[in-house]
Amino acid sequence: MKSAPRFYIFHGDDLISRDEALDRMRQSMGEDGDLNRSEFDGALRPVPEVLAAVKSLPFLADKRLVIVRGLISHITRRGAGQAGKTATDRLIAELPQLPDFARLVLVEDSLLRDSNRLLKAALKLDNGFVRAFAKPQNLARWIVDRAQSEYAAEIRPGAAEAIASVVNDDLLRADNELCKLVAYVNGERPINEDDVAALTPYVPEANVFEMVDALATGNGARALQLVQQSLHEDPKDPGFRLFALITRQFRLLLMTRDHIAGGGGSQAPAIAKALGVHPFAAGKLARQSRRFRTEQLDAILKHLQRADQDMKTGRIQPRLALDLLVTSLASEGPRPAS
Repeated sequence: MKSAPRFYIFHGDDLISRDEALDRMRQSMGEDGDLNRSEFDGALRPVPEVLAAVKSLPFLADKRLVIVRGLISHITRRGAGQAGKTATDRLIAELPQLPDFARLVLVEDSLLRDSNRLLKAALKLDNGFVRAFAKPQNLARWIVDRAQSEYAAEIRPGAAEAIASVVNDDLLRADNELCKLVAYVNGERPINEDDVAALTPYVPEANVFEMVDALATGNGARALQLVQQSLHEDPKDPGFRLFALITRQFRLLLMTRDHIAGGGGSQAPAIAKALGVHPFAAGKLARQSRRFRTEQLDAILKHLQRADQDMKTGRIQPRLALDLLVTSLASEGPRPAS
């Protein structure tokens, strides 16, 4: 029967799964685990000190756990010089000789290269365990699965896509938003897109989509209401960030029109790849772009450019500029679909 590993290498940017694995290792130490557990910053603790800690006999227990963060990347980094090489050589030489009670866990926040010298050496040893924690390729699917497995909750695919489009592959932020939403619905029903818009920083972006829809139909009152709502929910923004979001939205709409007109296709995946946006946002862009003609979008972007110049030169305050902008665009009336 193969004995338990004496060293572990956990590397990768799926910090949630990695830290959950670390928590399980801590819990396995039992109630008195603190007496036999040490955690170090690998950039501050030299290899001899780490090895001395993990080789110390455990106190009234059968194993000693030492967790070290960033040690591999620190000693094998470019520029580590002779000191780094010496430290790497020492660690490679000592790993096969760790005592049976040792549990050394080397943790890295990003994936190590296959060419990393220490990783290559570790993979050849039979007393170790190496696991790469890579971020999921489909974050929305991950959110749906995590809601069910971790929180015993259900989230609609559209709501999961909405979260994924905002957090930019940040799993910790995605999980935080999911946790809030689970508490919000309290198991009474599945989490939907309206819940996401009501409870997360997704709101400013969602408001911009809805505001542009309102402008497209000539509903200036609703567009102004959404501008004020966004500014109220982000009091630190005097208006520059919201203005930038609006400008970005119209620029993306023009790019979407050009993409479709150029034969690139009107499906969300094709638009997402061409524009570098999330497929969830690409689907909305495809729908929204049909409400504007190319020349209308050109004119709006020129209007936005003039307003931006006026704000940056102090000729007008950002919030007033936003009000005037929305009023001006809405006064042109409904925009025919094409």
